Amino acid sequence: MSDTYDPPQDPLEILHEDAELIVVNKPAGLLSVPGRGEHLADCLLSRVQAAFPGALLVHRLDRDTSGVMVFAQTSHAQRNLSRQFEDRKTKKAYVARLWGKLEPRTGTVDLPLIVDWPNRPRQMVCHDTGRPAVTDWRVLRYEGDTTRVRLTPHTGRSHQLRVHCQALGHPILGDPFYATGAAQDFPRLMLHSEELRLKHPDSGKSLSFRAAAPF
Repeated sequence: MSDTYDPPQDPLEILHEDAELIVVNKPAGLLSVPGRGEHLADCLLSRVQAAFPGALLVHRLDRDTSGVMVFAQTSHAQRNLSRQFEDRKTKKAYVARLWGKLEPRTGTVDLPLIVDWPNRPRQMVCHDTGRPAVTDWRVLRYEGDTTRVRLTPHTGRSHQLRVHCQALGHPILGDPFYATGAAQDFPRLMLHSEELRLKHPDSGKSLSFRAAAPF
């Protein structure tokens, strides 16, 4: 990850807003929450709170990942939505571009993950002490020497999709941590949260929010 933090200044892209929740399309390169130090204060949470002063954090996306992210408008909604994430009641689908030709066209990665302490924030596979992590993949199409895939995580570990793709031998393009050589030479991490499904904190109605991948 670069030492300089120069987040995009695009206006907020609001996908949905009601009395209980706000759904936005996070741009790549913007922190979800503030980092340590004044130079890392600009983040999606602070930008959402500038427009919606009562907004509360529910979950995060990596700085370099773009896509659908939900915020709560009330403490009740925050508790409800947080519980949905913790209990794996939410459904998430990501689009990514990978280095090389991933075969077969569908499959599952079941590899436990743990933080790689000497190299934080990197994560690594560890069968002894790692926490369970499961990801399904489906190839959407081959694009030259790369593969466009849909990734569906069943767990929410840090860097899960990035490490699992690397473990398959097909790192996500532009990944500063897990790609090497030409696979790293892209303008951004080619990972996007395309769809988030959850139940409304008040009505319990199933909702689905989508944002098309910008790559």
